[in-house]
Amino acid sequence: MAPVDPEAPRTLRMAWSAQAAPRIRRALVEDLRALGVVDETIDEAEIVVSELVSNALRHAKPLADGAIRVRWKTKGGVVEVEVSDGGGPSTPRPAPPVLWSTSGRGLRIVRSLAHEWGVTEEKSGRTVWASLGGPSRRRSH
Repeated sequence: MAPVDPEAPRTLRMAWSAQAAPRIRRALVEDLRALGVVDETIDEAEIVVSELVSNALRHAKPLADGAIRVRWKTKGGVVEVEVSDGGGPSTPRPAPPVLWSTSGRGLRIVRSLAHEWGVTEEKSGRTVWASLGGPSRRRSH
């Protein structure tokens, strides 16, 4: 069996359900630990992927196959995560701060933790991505 390339992207597809979020989070954290990513970046990636998956499940629809797709890759201590869904009625953006609000903080949290983040619209849906631990190789939107 050939060794796994530590910089190769990892992809996880899960059925569109609330149970997907903790499974995705656990798989990401276990993989980043195995790759030797520093704890601070792992913690940030765990929070960011939780927010992005939760937002997708709450505000978008599944991909055509009924799934949500999460991809991540590492290079030089930088972790880039992507969450893809079937799109929704509005473009993801941080909500303005509202005192006493019980929702709307997710993308503000992502923005505060990520070095960069952005949204890519595709024919099949939408991908929201974030770079943690340093800049990505893309440009944020």
